[in-house]
Amino acid sequence: MARVFVYGTLKRGQPNYKHMINTANGLAKFQGRGRTVEKYPLVIAGKYNIPYMLNIPGTGHHVAGEIYSVDDQMLQFLDEFEGCPDMYQRTLMRIEVVEWEGKGGAGEARAAAEGIVECFVYSTTTYPPEWVGLPYHDSYDSLGKHGLSYVLRESR
Repeated sequence: MARVFVYGTLKRGQPNYKHMINTANGLAKFQGRGRTVEKYPLVIAGKYNIPYMLNIPGTGHHVAGEIYSVDDQMLQFLDEFEGCPDMYQRTLMRIEVVEWEGKGGAGEARAAAEGIVECFVYSTTTYPPEWVGLPYHDSYDSLGKHGLSYVLRESR
């Protein structure tokens, strides 16, 4: 099992969460909520209003999201869903645990107790330079006050 941190449309209550709970894609078990240890710019960009975490450590905010434990099948699904490695790149990042529900072995409990876990995160280094000038968010909600409604893949 691998640990994945999601900050956008794959979170609970967001438009693509259905993919996280669809066992045909593999298994994803909610472990808790967290935020990036380093600051990153989280922007909403493109004609479909997609949330992107730009891989520019030290700029932006500590981005909030959810931590999942996923099997290899789900990780492969997420790679395809996220257009990895062209649109997003999957990299390991340190995530500060804000709330932990995960039940695992001693390693899991120790990591949660220490407050920092390593997770795969889909961020991007392949973005138009003007995206750096967009507003930065610390958390994403498709219906947030930003007014930029996410366009589902099936509606594009």
